[in-house]
Amino acid sequence: MLLEESVCLVTGASRGIGASIATRFAEEGATVYANARSEGSLDALCESNAGRRKGTIVPVYFDVCDAAGQKAAIMQIKKEQGRLDVLVNNAGIMKDSLIGMIDRSTVQATFETNVFSAIELMQLATKLMFRQGSGSVINMSSLVGVNGNRGQAVYAASKGAVISLTKAAAKELAPKGIRVNAVAPGMIDTDLFRSAGEEAVERFSSCIGMGRVGAPEDVADVCVFLASDLSRYVTGQVIGVDGSALM
Repeated sequence: MLLEESVCLVTGASRGIGASIATRFAEEGATVYANARSEGSLDALCESNAGRRKGTIVPVYFDVCDAAGQKAAIMQIKKEQGRLDVLVNNAGIMKDSLIGMIDRSTVQATFETNVFSAIELMQLATKLMFRQGSGSVINMSSLVGVNGNRGQAVYAASKGAVISLTKAAAKELAPKGIRVNAVAPGMIDTDLFRSAGEEAVERFSSCIGMGRVGAPEDVADVCVFLASDLSRYVTGQVIGVDGSALM
């Protein structure tokens, strides 16, 4: 019950890493506002949680790129709970393009989702956290944002920006009692990862020192640590969850 009585907002929670984070937070006793774009896409997550977790999962539907939707969600949390303890900026997109083939619309869409929305949600969430004098912001970066990767210049740039955002915000918000950290997953077994095809999955897997692709729960467990008081003196850090992967 590491997150008992905590109120959390997790974006991009309809599947994969986001769904695992919402589930683990609820298991630890949190009230979790789980975000997704498509109405009804969180039904399965909420049903699987009902009666089995100590905490609660509440669906909130909005596009993270929609400023009005962001604000409405934060206002809903303020009205219903009066506080917000944890924000997980997990929603993101990945569009691969080789240099020379990158168009402006790809750059714009990637940065709007992966970077701009994180900045905007962090600003809204920390207004509530200021009043409490406490809070934890967890930004989802990537191993690609740390090391780069061929064909992923735009995605790597966006996730690198998330790391810089995390480090700068951590310094600014520390005096307010708010911690800001980033998680940098490597190759995690999600639908997005599997969409690369079996051959690519096998090739990627051979580059992992621990000999296996990571599970979404591996990332979620690190997020529980960063959301809880176990990490009360940890801020401005980028924690890799990659099983010693090489890129």
